[in-house]
Amino acid sequence: MNTMSIIPPRAAGARLPVISQHVWNEKYRLKTPAGEPIDLTVEDSWRRVARALASVENNTAQWEEDFYSALEDFKFLPGGRILAGAGVSRRITLFNCFVMGEIEDDLNAIFSHLREAALTMQHGGGIGYDFSTLRPEGAPVKGVGADASGPLSFMDVWNSMCGTIMSAGTRRGAMMATMRCDHPDIEAFVSAKRDKDRLRNFNLSVLVTDPFMEAVAVDEDWPLVFAGKIHRTVRARELWDQIMRANYDYAEPGVIFIDRINDRNNLYYCEKITATNPCGEQPLPPYGACLLGSINLAKFVQDPFTERARLDEAALAGIVATAVRMLDNTIEISEFALPEQRAEAETKRRIGLGVTGLADALVMCRLTYGSPQAVERAAHWTRLINRSAYLASTRLANEKGAFPLFDRDAYLAGESVGTLDDDIKAAVFEQGIRNALLTSIAPTGTTSILAENVSSGIEPIFDLSYIRKIRQPDNTFLEQEVEDYAVRLYRERFGADANLPEYFVTAQTLTPADHICMQAAVQEHIDASISKTVNCSADISFEEFKDIYHDAYRSGCKGCTTYRPNEITGSILSTATASAAAPVPAIAASTPLHPEIAPRQEKLSGATYKLRWPESEHALYVTINDVEEHGARHPFEIFLNSKNLEHYAWVVALTRMISAIFRRGGDVAFVAEELKAVFDPRGGHWSEGRYVPSLIAAIGSVIERHMIETGFLPRSESLIETVADDPTPRARSLGALCPKCSQPGVIKHDGCLTCRHCGWSKCSG
Repeated sequence: MNTMSIIPPRAAGARLPVISQHVWNEKYRLKTPAGEPIDLTVEDSWRRVARALASVENNTAQWEEDFYSALEDFKFLPGGRILAGAGVSRRITLFNCFVMGEIEDDLNAIFSHLREAALTMQHGGGIGYDFSTLRPEGAPVKGVGADASGPLSFMDVWNSMCGTIMSAGTRRGAMMATMRCDHPDIEAFVSAKRDKDRLRNFNLSVLVTDPFMEAVAVDEDWPLVFAGKIHRTVRARELWDQIMRANYDYAEPGVIFIDRINDRNNLYYCEKITATNPCGEQPLPPYGACLLGSINLAKFVQDPFTERARLDEAALAGIVATAVRMLDNTIEISEFALPEQRAEAETKRRIGLGVTGLADALVMCRLTYGSPQAVERAAHWTRLINRSAYLASTRLANEKGAFPLFDRDAYLAGESVGTLDDDIKAAVFEQGIRNALLTSIAPTGTTSILAENVSSGIEPIFDLSYIRKIRQPDNTFLEQEVEDYAVRLYRERFGADANLPEYFVTAQTLTPADHICMQAAVQEHIDASISKTVNCSADISFEEFKDIYHDAYRSGCKGCTTYRPNEITGSILSTATASAAAPVPAIAASTPLHPEIAPRQEKLSGATYKLRWPESEHALYVTINDVEEHGARHPFEIFLNSKNLEHYAWVVALTRMISAIFRRGGDVAFVAEELKAVFDPRGGHWSEGRYVPSLIAAIGSVIERHMIETGFLPRSESLIETVADDPTPRARSLGALCPKCSQPGVIKHDGCLTCRHCGWSKCSG
């Protein structure tokens, strides 16, 4: 491909923008376990990925060069898992997207699925779960004489688990939770994130059915059902308004039009979908897996900003064919956490090829995002990509075989396949097809920044320039102004002081209708789904806001996610011109934005504290290490050690979670306060003149003591608790509270804990 006729490519070793260098170094650069770089340049990363993906080919050397050429100058951007993990020795998955197995309504099954989720995130995958299969709160649990705690209680468990899992060593896990619109607990699900501290590791989406939308339209009653039993009935329109109000107030839950997804699924004949990956672009069946990659449209514009500006469609089609092969090869070399995931990936061979840089490509062609001309052009480009991908996959099937679950007659009878051109259907009929589904549009947040900050996915330009916080090696943040790729290119060509033409629109200036019409036009040529956020102004009326979702449903979208500035949802991005206090829309509100964890220095200062607890034969040793920040010490990590292995699992979970909070920096004093408030119903103990309600609280007191001694917290008399204002040995000798009479008089006698007041006894041996 002659890229010189398009945008001049980066010369080998050319300097990337600062933000792109940062993303490459932190996310995608291969390093030794000690942190020493192995990839010395971004070209080394491209070579590593190209070599790994070509390793399954017969003509390895030739395909390596073809794959490298596709990666060069960021023309094709494989998903972040591929960029970071292909060609490395770590056992991680190269798949971005998973939906886990259907959760059976049984306690053993629930915790078996929790384990599977933890293993998957540990391998580096984001996951989706449908919690509609769990009985509602208050429903009887046969055989144990108790009532069910409901799906949200188990979502809290998943949320805690996710907070302790480090995906592939560098990223926090991300999860999607879905629930059907007819589940009896749907209202609690909808309102769950009104609490700003709850379920923060989840994105939430309601599975909205066609019958529900019909009931909303005519304001009918809507039954809430589980296991064939109607638990109660609500007004459909009132429930819809609750969903809308939640989105209006705090941007969740999103809406997934689940019947449309299943009706238009190429694999309708062998699977049912009830959930998506965390960002929503991949609806998947139980244990479904999909990997991602994006064509950078901004790199294919010829004669940008002139009347002759256009996309090199021949070059685009060629890159698409190469990208399909690269993604298909990725299936062969990837690891999987679970055998069920491997089976799904290998028998269906789903890939998710999409685009990024769409908005930049439009302005380079002098088109205004959201205008009829831009919508038509975006639809034309995505139709070309979808068509090229399907034809490439049929050629691959002729060479390597169709996906194992391919059923020619059933596949060609599918609603979505029926919309394809006749020559594609003829090729499928004659040769089969290698990949069951091929196209999807992901948010491409960090990979688009890596690619010199092109606009992400099919989103509009977020802003011409904006401020992004970048964590430094010393755990401080540097505010970096980031300029959009097309803006930078325009000013390089026409001068730094050149006024930008009116077609340089941003997310802050577009209407919701501009977003929806673009999403709907592109969705017509995408066989999976699209991750897209409709940005709204803070002053949009509630009635206007509700119209966004109706428009999305009527126009053929498979889902809808909005963002309106609010007090609960925040963003790490701000516009360069916005005031520090002004709320700013997120680029993709559906994607959890977690601050990066600071890297650990080779040597840290700290202290170890010996902690005795009466019910434990062996002491606990609490080690807290600190980092230096601006001349002051800040807690960085915590370890607990003991010969007593009874509490090993929760000790590890607790210390990992506390360490993760410490590493994020800021005011972490609340950790000690939260732990000190934990109450053990079996009773606490008196220690040094004060009552400690639990072992957890004792650990919290150690953390507080350390923070005071290192100067992180001020020394205050209010932090010193006494018993009845009497810090004497007499108070310290009273003993633990009795769980029966609540008096402080439990002593250890003949190997048993015995209350001196009521005679309660418990063998402690």
